[in-house]
Amino acid sequence: MNLDSKILRQDRNIALISSNNRVEIDKKPLLSTLWIFVLLNIILRDIHEFFRLGLLEEMMTGVVNGNQVTEQVMLIGAFMVEIPILMVLLSRILNYRINRWTNITIGAVTIALVIGMGQKDLDDIFFATVEVIALSAIIWLAAKWQEAIKN
Repeated sequence: MNLDSKILRQDRNIALISSNNRVEIDKKPLLSTLWIFVLLNIILRDIHEFFRLGLLEEMMTGVVNGNQVTEQVMLIGAFMVEIPILMVLLSRILNYRINRWTNITIGAVTIALVIGMGQKDLDDIFFATVEVIALSAIIWLAAKWQEAIKN
């Protein structure tokens, strides 16, 4: 039985594709799932921060970590969280070439944002490390992604 470039099995939008006798998982849902993983880590990192002693009091004053919380700062934060939200969708709907380069580029930009945010304590370092590893996996998978040959 020739397995070259045939879909072997499809489970809930994750196709197992054979190419040169190697079975691979379809990259679109895999990349989308990794973006969900990154997004959940970002959200849980923020929620976990609420338990830091004194943070709620700082938030009530409008100054957090010595920075004034303005509408502009909130908008920047919204854009930063919107990036992985958007990538969950774009990873599934963009065509191969655009999808590949978008994941590589946005993955690198998001790593810079995660590192640029700075880590205040051990749990921040933990979450940031997990996020950077997942984002590196996104970049690596997208860089290694080869377009499927259509018969």
